[in-house]
Amino acid sequence: MSDWNKDQKDFLTVMQENGELNKVIDSNKIHFDKGAYIYMHDDESNDIYIILKGKVKIGSYLGDDKDIVQDILTEGDIFNEAVLMNQPNKNEYAITMENVELAAISKDKMKLLFVKFPALNLLLMKLFSEKIEEKQSRLEALIFKNSRSRIIDFLINNVRKKGQRVGYEWVLRNFYTHQDIASLTATSRQSVTTLFNDLRNRNIIQFDRKRILIRDLDLLKAENIQ
Repeated sequence: MSDWNKDQKDFLTVMQENGELNKVIDSNKIHFDKGAYIYMHDDESNDIYIILKGKVKIGSYLGDDKDIVQDILTEGDIFNEAVLMNQPNKNEYAITMENVELAAISKDKMKLLFVKFPALNLLLMKLFSEKIEEKQSRLEALIFKNSRSRIIDFLINNVRKKGQRVGYEWVLRNFYTHQDIASLTATSRQSVTTLFNDLRNRNIIQFDRKRILIRDLDLLKAENIQ
């Protein structure tokens, strides 16, 4: 457990803690209603987006009116950062899943901030690297793991990234819906609900619509080696 940094800060928090950077956020706020496209697969968006409130789905079109959910992002998450490396995601789209407030910062403005605040650049590179690693892990899980293991992995990874430690327990606030988890793990909503109810009955987790409490993380990890 010692390698899990409970004080790890997301990109938004780092910016908000700096007066000048917080002003940049305040001056670049935009709002979208639920179900609105922030950008579509054929748009050329040169903004980097930071979620201030709400939930955003990132997906990719596969052709023949089919798509795949890449990620579901919440407050504090950043997306479309690939434009900084001149790697636009041509098949990617971003759509709101509820009313959303974002900070939309242009690529050029963000590059100027990186020059003035080098630590911000290092943090973004770290986040970008973690996203690539996470996508690779998800791909491997789809090939080698069953649906139960994929869901448990998803829980454990989210505790590592966003969990808050409370005594011996971990809490995830404003957590994903069962359907969100199913989409991100290529399983079904029924599979997620069945597993969650089983873990709750054995007092490994507790959950409601606003949070999930991991009561025994070691037991949860042990579920993946049974």
